[in-house]
Amino acid sequence: MTVDLKQQINIAIIFAGGIGQRLNGSDATPKQFLKVNDKPIIIHTLELFQKNENIDKIYISIVDTHFEYMKELVKYYHLSKVAGVTVGGTTGQESIYKALKLASEENPKNSIVLIHDGVRPNITQDVINKNIENTILNGSAITCTPCYETVLLSNDGISPTKVPYRKETFSAQAPQTFKLGEILQAHETERATNPNYTDIIDSCTLFTKQGKLTSMIRGNFGNIKITTIEDLYILRALIRFKEDMEAFGIEKFSK
Repeated sequence: MTVDLKQQINIAIIFAGGIGQRLNGSDATPKQFLKVNDKPIIIHTLELFQKNENIDKIYISIVDTHFEYMKELVKYYHLSKVAGVTVGGTTGQESIYKALKLASEENPKNSIVLIHDGVRPNITQDVINKNIENTILNGSAITCTPCYETVLLSNDGISPTKVPYRKETFSAQAPQTFKLGEILQAHETERATNPNYTDIIDSCTLFTKQGKLTSMIRGNFGNIKITTIEDLYILRALIRFKEDMEAFGIEKFSK
């Protein structure tokens, strides 16, 4: 079955309101603005959504100290799909909420929103499209990859309390995709009793906590989140590898 991915407005919500203390400390450049191949990480991310023919608009939630700089970068890199930039919050979920509120002011509730980390700069076009398609068909899309390592559950961080079957374990990534009205309502319901988003680590957690069904899609393993210095090394290698493959005409790594 062929699905028309343009039957509604498709919006990318890019949140990058943190400073990346685990990577470079609180006084250094926020990690989303560190340069890889002479380009800020967040621009690598934004250009992927700018390039996608099914994405109509992009909204960015950014750390307050770099708000004006972000707007300058949008102009410099000709990111014409960026419809708004807002200051992020004290948590990732609050940053997402602020961008969702901004998007809701000028877009219908049935718009599809792909919520994506500003420091996940290696998502494929195919995964973006699958997020849109799955949300049209099933109401949501949680990008995941199967775990190849054994996952241990532990109550104390010292001894395992449970070892799930590996075939039943997956790692959640981004985008995580929903209808604009539904995910915004989920945020507002949560904020009424949990304004600090305690124990809410991502949009999937928020949605499922409220008894709402989510649907998984398969992501790409190169879609890493830049958290540590080692992740920067991996990202540089992935970008170089993809460029080499494209130079040889191998299209798999450009989609």
